[in-house]
Amino acid sequence: MSPFIYCKMAGIMIYFFSQTKLFFEMEIMENMELWDLYDREGNKTGEIWERSFGSFHTIPEGRYHLVCDILVQHTDGTFLLTKRHSGKDVYPGYWEASAGGSAIAGENPEEAAKRELFEETGIKADKLEFIGINFRDKSHGVYYSYLVVTDCPKDSIVLQEGETTEYKWVDKKGLIEYVDSDLAIKTHNDRYKELFDKYRKEI
Repeated sequence: MSPFIYCKMAGIMIYFFSQTKLFFEMEIMENMELWDLYDREGNKTGEIWERSFGSFHTIPEGRYHLVCDILVQHTDGTFLLTKRHSGKDVYPGYWEASAGGSAIAGENPEEAAKRELFEETGIKADKLEFIGINFRDKSHGVYYSYLVVTDCPKDSIVLQEGETTEYKWVDKKGLIEYVDSDLAIKTHNDRYKELFDKYRKEI
């Protein structure tokens, strides 16, 4: 084989491997979930955190990632409960009275809440009612909580693979029974305490 042909083939192979490497690097970047970090006052610090299983435990002290949760109420007065996937790193297999999750770097709280709501339930929200903000040092999270009222068909909920496995609609009494049960996620209930106390008085 002539040196020219050999060099040309080597060049093609180098190009092929470099393009393959670039492709895999792009795939990795696309599948990475990056979080903005915030200080205790709720201001972005300019730091970025790469999510991995349980990585929130290693976020530095005094830093928090943005999390949104959304209580879903139907116009008929019922509320949506979903069951968390058994592979989740937080509260696996628990029922919860909200959709939600972590914001992606660059998102504001309402953008993250609307995206998470749609991804986990298929519900599109034009308007969210803001409930409150809470910091949790244990999970290094700053939580923005919302309520959404929807008139979507109740059988149209689309569960997100790897996030939730079941759903059901319950009336106000059923919601409070869930909230007061041992199966409830207590930290979530604390964020909606005033609203749940109001519902409790109405039943």
